[in-house]
Amino acid sequence: MQASRAWTAPTGTLGRLVGEARQRAAALRRRDDELARQAASAPPPTAFGERLRQPTVSVIAEIKRRSPSKGWINPLVSAVEQARAYDRAGATVISVLTEAAHFGGSPDDLAAVYAAVSGRLPVLKKDFHVDPAQLLEARALGASAALLIVRALAPDAFATMMDFARTLPVELLVEVRDEDELRLALDNGAAVIGVNNRDLETLVIDRSTSERMLALIPSGVVAVAESGIATRDDVERVAAFGVDAVLVGSAISGVADPESAVRALTGVQRVDRGA
Repeated sequence: MQASRAWTAPTGTLGRLVGEARQRAAALRRRDDELARQAASAPPPTAFGERLRQPTVSVIAEIKRRSPSKGWINPLVSAVEQARAYDRAGATVISVLTEAAHFGGSPDDLAAVYAAVSGRLPVLKKDFHVDPAQLLEARALGASAALLIVRALAPDAFATMMDFARTLPVELLVEVRDEDELRLALDNGAAVIGVNNRDLETLVIDRSTSERMLALIPSGVVAVAESGIATRDDVERVAAFGVDAVLVGSAISGVADPESAVRALTGVQRVDRGA
């Protein structure tokens, strides 16, 4: 890998989303005691990372009402009914967006989905996590895992979030786009790494990102491809590069038959990376 560059704060869309997330986190910190009690009494989390390592490529099926790149996708979707459809179709994990302003999600969606699939499928809290209070909220809501975007955080803040998650415990899907971010993730013990084909600062998708980065992820780490995955051909393409799982959102959230859409993505043989 190339030499590390100096960290700079995110710009563009990601920069705005991170700024808004910090404001939400500040309000959330006022509920720390309440969230800590809820997290302590929550049932043990369903395994996340180990579930993703299957003989076939696992599907992380996402509930997404809208996005900054596409606008409204499915504003009236029922999170619970969507999760049940994904469950019937063979999804391995349900991802729930909890950011309201740009994605149309809410913590209530996650709590409802957790209640609907608890004990069968792990639930991933998908949001812009920049403060430990947000991870505490994830555990309090029943999430097994939460997204952590390396680009969103300074290296020391990223390390703090990684350490805090282990105390809860909440597993992390650690999202990277380049070699520096991957090195930081691995140095901090990331066990599940997502490679996002979308640059969240510009919203441009480059599908070659996953092809380049997957080869650099050690075989003992679970590798997930994110963004630009819509069809079985897309799953087969990243499977050839040794992906363990794919995260799919817009392509299955906006269709009339989400169960069939997810089922069409399952059953693709996984190929060991051997790294």
